[in-house]
Amino acid sequence: MTQSPYFWALLAVGLWSTVATAFKIALDFVGPVELLLYSTTASALTLFLVALVRGKLGECKQQLFKAPLYYLAVGLLNPIIYYLTLFAAYDRLPGSQAQPINYTWAISLTIMSALFLKQKIRKIDWLAGALGYFGVLLIATRGDLIHFEFTSTNGVLLALLSTFLWAGYWILNARNKAEPTVALTLSFGWATLLLWAVVPWFVELTPMRTEILLAVSYIGLFEMGITFLFWATAMRLATNTALVANLIFLSPFLSLILLYYVRGETIYPATIIGLIVIVAALLLQRRKAS
Repeated sequence: MTQSPYFWALLAVGLWSTVATAFKIALDFVGPVELLLYSTTASALTLFLVALVRGKLGECKQQLFKAPLYYLAVGLLNPIIYYLTLFAAYDRLPGSQAQPINYTWAISLTIMSALFLKQKIRKIDWLAGALGYFGVLLIATRGDLIHFEFTSTNGVLLALLSTFLWAGYWILNARNKAEPTVALTLSFGWATLLLWAVVPWFVELTPMRTEILLAVSYIGLFEMGITFLFWATAMRLATNTALVANLIFLSPFLSLILLYYVRGETIYPATIIGLIVIVAALLLQRRKAS
């Protein structure tokens, strides 16, 4: 196994760059609730196998008995509520809009940290937030800030809500000392059980076909599952964490290229400008206080 953090970081970035396209393809066949059910199941099975191979099942059992309600709560938030919101946003918006908006979660994390952890918001954080949300407006209105018309107002609101849900997940998970494989296996395991107990009663499930199986398996494996472990490996191996972490900003631009060539989505100039503004805001936010 390679010890290069750049290998693992670029592998994660490459895989995450494909997920917006994968979401849109999967949503051609199933609705957001079914996509959540099937992809969560695929992710839980993948994580279980990873835990088995890594010899972490014993630790999973210990953590489950130690804090069952905690992992239940985490599983409700991520994947259930977070991904249901995100999939619903993608169902209403072009991927080229939903995906860049989702990248503002770091700005949402600053706001959530101030509200719930009483962390101080620096002036530069306020500036980054204003800049980031201006980028969102550029993308959501396709640059028409005068008429202020959205492709889907509900879609934009859901995409923004998903950023706060993801930030909430990070805050809830911040003090958990469990190894990432263990934590993800337990939360996705709980989520899978809950979803299969509830969803079939309220949603008529689409008969499984090869294209559906491939789409949901890909999302469960690479968006919701092992790619997080690849990224965690990169961060663990990195001697310069900030330098490696900045590679993540390649992902949204690569994603736009895939959406254009694979899905045939129109990429408006305002989308590219808005994304550049969002990335600039996130880089600005990373500056340390002087």
